[in-house]
This record gives sequence, C-alpha cells and structure tokens, in this order.
Amino acid sequence: MVSEFLSAAATIFADPNLLGLSALGTVLGITMGCLPGISSTMALAILLPATYAMSPFAAMVFLMAVFSASVFGGSISAILINIPGTPGAIVTQLEGYAMTRSGRASEALTYSLYSSTIGGIVGLMILMLVAPLVAGAAMQFRSPEFAMATVFGLTMLAYSTPGSTFRGILSGGIGLLCGMVGFDLVTDVARFDFGVPALQGGIELVPLTVGLFGLAEVLRGIESGATTVRTPGLGRLMPPLSRLRRLWKSILRGSALGAIIGAIPAAGSAIAVAVSYAQEQRLSKRPDDFGTGVPEGLAGPEAANNACVGGALVPLMTLGIPGDTMTAVLMGALLIHGLRPGPMLFTDRPDFVAGVYVALFLALLLTAFFGFFLVRYFVRLMRTPSHILLVSIALLCVVGAFAIRNNVADIYVMIAFGVIGYVMSKLEIPVAPLAFGLILGPILEENLRRSLIISDGSWMVFLERPIALTMLLLSAGAIIYPLLSKPDRFLSIRQR
Repeated sequence: MVSEFLSAAATIFADPNLLGLSALGTVLGITMGCLPGISSTMALAILLPATYAMSPFAAMVFLMAVFSASVFGGSISAILINIPGTPGAIVTQLEGYAMTRSGRASEALTYSLYSSTIGGIVGLMILMLVAPLVAGAAMQFRSPEFAMATVFGLTMLAYSTPGSTFRGILSGGIGLLCGMVGFDLVTDVARFDFGVPALQGGIELVPLTVGLFGLAEVLRGIESGATTVRTPGLGRLMPPLSRLRRLWKSILRGSALGAIIGAIPAAGSAIAVAVSYAQEQRLSKRPDDFGTGVPEGLAGPEAANNACVGGALVPLMTLGIPGDTMTAVLMGALLIHGLRPGPMLFTDRPDFVAGVYVALFLALLLTAFFGFFLVRYFVRLMRTPSHILLVSIALLCVVGAFAIRNNVADIYVMIAFGVIGYVMSKLEIPVAPLAFGLILGPILEENLRRSLIISDGSWMVFLERPIALTMLLLSAGAIIYPLLSKPDRFLSIRQR
C-alpha cells in the first residue's frame, strides 16, 4: 500500500488538473458549508452531477475536497451567526457564538480551523491504519455476515437519530421498500412499479438524495421566509500561539473520539461532537463556564467533527456500508463510476484506495490554506438574500436529477422525494434512514436470499455463524434497549 500511496501522491501533485479540481472542490465546499441551510450532504448531492464526465479518480479528488471542506465551512456560520451550516457544527455554536458575542469571533474561527485540520489528519491516519485490517477481516465475510452487517447499519442509524427510535426504524423501512422497486434480483419480475415504466429500473439514488436533502430544504426555506443574514466583523484572525498550544489535549481527545465514533455505521458527526463536548466539560477545571466561550469546548468538538470524515470512510471503503449520509452520497458516486466499495476494492483497485487517501490529505491542506486566507470573503456570502439562494439551489436540484440519465422521470422522482422529505420533517421523522434503506435494501435482500438458498431455507444460518450472530444481537439490543429503558425515547411520547 505504501508504493500505491506514493504513486497516487505523485499522480495528483504532478497533475495541474487534479490540483485544480481539489482546489475548486475545497472552495465550493467551504462556500456551501458556511451558507445557512446547505449541509455537507446537500453540497455533495448538488455537486455530484458535475462529476459524471470525469474519470473515477478525478471525481473522488473533487468530491473528497467538497466533503472535507464543507465540514469546516459549517462551523463558520455556527460561530458568526449561531446557525450551524452542518449537523456536526451544532455543538460548535455553543462556545463559538458566545466568543463572537464577546468580540472574539476571529479567535473562535482560528481555533475551529486549527482543530479541524489536526482532527482531519488524525482521522485520515486512523483510516489508513484501520481500513486494511477491517478489509482483511471482511474478506472472510459471506452472505450471512453481509446481511447482518446491513441490518446492523440500519438499526444503528435508527437508534442514533435524534428523537424517536421507532420513527427512525419506520423511515429505514420505507427506504428498504424503495430499494425493492424494479425488477426482482432473482426472478426478474417487476415489483412495486405501479405500471410506470420509468420505475422498472428502480429508484435512482441521486434523484432521491437530491430531493430529500436538497429540494426539501428549499421547501422549508420557502416556508420560513426569505431573510438576509447579518454577520459581525472579524478583526484580527490569529490569536497568540500560547493559546493554541494549550488546546492540544482537547484536540487529540476530540480527534480520537471522532474517528472511532465516525467508524460506527450511521453514528455520524452529530453524536461525535456531542460526546466530545460532554467529555471536555467533564474534564475541565471550570465546567460551569461552558457556554460562555471556553476554547476547549470549541476545539474538542471541531476536531471530532473533522476526524469523523476519515472514520466514516472506514465502513464505506471496507464493507460497502456508508458511515453517514455524506458517505452515502459518495457511495452513489462510486457506483455511478462503476466501482463497488467493499473488501474487494482493496485487492482489485489498491491504487484507487490510495488515491482516496491522498485526495483527502490534499483537501485538508487546501482547507487550512483557503480557510485562513479567504475566510473574510466566505463570510460575505452569508449575507446573500435567502430567496436568491433558494432559487439557485432549486435549479441545481433539477439539473442534478436530470443529468444522471438524461431522463425527465428522474426529475419527477426528485420532486416527489423533495415533498416526502418536507412532510417527514414536519412529522419529525428523520430522512437519513430512508436514504440508507435505499442503498442497503438491495444488499440486504441479495445476501439474505442467497443465505437462505445456501441453507435450504433455514434461518439458523444466521445463528450458527459467530460474526452474523454478534451483529444480529447488537441490532436487537439497539432496538430493545430504548424500548425497555426509555419508552418515551422509543415512541417519542411527549410530556405535555
């Protein structure tokens, strides 16, 4: 892998086109990340169609830059205007915006950039060390293990989504049904197409994700009304180095937590930053000051937020299971370009795997560079009237849904799931499990049916294999535990 890594580094750094794509992706990622209402997932979904004409390697260089940079970009709006641009920046606003109100906005942005860069590098190192080991173990997986791994990923997502566990399971179940639309994998009989020829080939991932995460956000923005955001002045960007040096313990703790939690299928950055913030408050000598602008409470979660990037790529690259919604979109990009993530990717295309590592490292460096020198200009973008922003996003959603197959039916699918995503948000049903269900549904069905065929229809095949049994028990525990210990958490019963 070392030789492949060096070869990929030489290829990228010697090619001006690849360097330009990475730089462009970084600028777009920070820009879209800092704009209120545009998440990292939404940024990837909107920009994914731009990669259709690229080679698989160039597409991943571009998308990895967008992925990494948008995570940092979400912290800019959280710090300056108390609106997190991404879910992982929810905790950032607690200390960051408090620092802004006390006239320390530039200091908070520097802490965020400093922590994000180190956290991202730590996450990348853990990805490079752990992914080959996990891929090696995954080579021993057979159909029962892959079936239970997909079940585990779905249940973990339902368990970890904010609000009701039951509603998360319901959303994932809808996604599984969407994954069954089209011709049967074994009998080749059309299912759930309702006589619509456009659905016989199944529901495409890109129109669904663009609708759920893009158009639905436009509809929510229209409902809330158009406004123009006011941002404070920045002042001097660089705080004293002595203050930065005092944060190294918080940054390392947050980086480790982010990489570990990010590697858990469907856990996501929101959980990682919450755990990191709680940890910093517990270890602090002045826990009562948290919420008033404590740098440790900003640095730890920011490091965890960006370390999740490398962590979330571990299950995607090794098992073919997205670590979060952002890597779900990346998986769609890989599939579009004819690459299926999983353990075979490490044996068949080690050069491509090494290229992903190098692309992420380059994206981290460019994010640090552009974040420091261009942050003043990114701040001005947040003053764009939201009605202009919403119209632009809606147009990008339509173009993105149409461009994948040049099929007008995909636009209707995108609009339909945009409305579904909006309605689900009003009902407080999480949409992320639905996207996961569409991705994992065909994988679950294929491996489940293959397992039953091999075992002559005996369900004991999932209990006789240790790895499959372990993941089945963990999945059952993730469902049963909140039902027994916190029934209000499971059913989302509210006290009135």
